[in-house]
Amino acid sequence: MSAEAARQVIRAGEYAGPTSGLAPGMVQGNLCILPKDLAADFLRFAQLNPKPCPIIGMSEPGSPKVPLLGAGIDLRTDLPRYRIWRKGELVDEPTDLMAHWRDDLVAFVIGCSFSFEEALIEDGIPLRHVSCGNNVAMYRTSITCNPAGPFAGPMVVSMRPLKPSYAIRAVQITSRFPAVHGAPVHIGKPEMIGITDLARPDYGDPVEIREDELPVFWACGVTPQAVIAAARPDFAITHFPGSMLITDLRNSRLAAL
Repeated sequence: MSAEAARQVIRAGEYAGPTSGLAPGMVQGNLCILPKDLAADFLRFAQLNPKPCPIIGMSEPGSPKVPLLGAGIDLRTDLPRYRIWRKGELVDEPTDLMAHWRDDLVAFVIGCSFSFEEALIEDGIPLRHVSCGNNVAMYRTSITCNPAGPFAGPMVVSMRPLKPSYAIRAVQITSRFPAVHGAPVHIGKPEMIGITDLARPDYGDPVEIREDELPVFWACGVTPQAVIAAARPDFAITHFPGSMLITDLRNSRLAAL
């Protein structure tokens, strides 16, 4: 379906799952919404950490619209599921934000690895979580983000198991997509980045890693959720991991030529 059709289905409350594979060809985005008085600090945080937090869109204070990403988008209703945070604690996971929206909120839309997944699949690289219909596995790491104001904390990564030849090709392909995390930040040996058990991801679903495969890790747009938990702002909103904003931008526009 088209991006607009997918958003209409989500807005109607008819879909509340992962968005990977919906509206093929279209850019999807992670979401982080904060009060206006924290927006400048978060923008600086994103600028200092472009691998996990590549911003592709930003709203005006109090507006649920991001016209550059799609004229019909309403951030209050167009993601399948959200997360509400108070003082760093997760307190709710609603399917819309109508009861939570405030006039002082600024929204940041962050590039998502679902965009480069399409390029990997088109090149013949199999992605097991996609073929199984699962959410991608995501982990908090020991990699420390560059701090800005109250925002500091660990980088979150997404992991895809690949055969070595596919891993090499995946580095080449995803390097062309800096707006959606770019090349991997680590390959193999998860303990070197503080991951102790690949079978127990912090977000998403576990995935089988076979003997002839390497775990390949990319910076992930769920990083702001780990940072919010550490910074403990009075109020924040994020997407539910794997349930993204589907935009009207095409993935092909994000590839660096």
